[in-house]
Amino acid sequence: MSNTADHQHHGRGESQPVFEGIPAQALPLTASEDRQFATLAHFGGILGFIPSLLIFLIFKDRGPFTAQESREALNFTLPPTILALAAWLLSLVPEIGGIFAVVNALIWVTLTVFSVNAGIQVNRGRPYRYPANLRLIR
Repeated sequence: MSNTADHQHHGRGESQPVFEGIPAQALPLTASEDRQFATLAHFGGILGFIPSLLIFLIFKDRGPFTAQESREALNFTLPPTILALAAWLLSLVPEIGGIFAVVNALIWVTLTVFSVNAGIQVNRGRPYRYPANLRLIR
């Protein structure tokens, strides 16, 4: 059964589905969504810089609070994530691996504590600034 409203007929009995276009510009975030994605950018720091990078790239033009906070989270999480990966690689070296395994764990614990604290503050609607942040991405 064919619904004629859903298909266009092109001669010789062929029918093509009619698709609605999508807006060229994504809609701005609501205030609640803006705070939600800003919060997720900070909580995502538990996993490293990738969550805040994705949120920054996808939502930076849709919500000012999300843009500000995801940039702050990205700037904070990028250097420690790189250091943690380097420490992880060095932990594979037999003679010195134990030291770097501990360094790696300390980096992740620190990153987690700061990310959770920032996420809680941002979820309350307050901007958060990490005490030590390079702010490489503007």
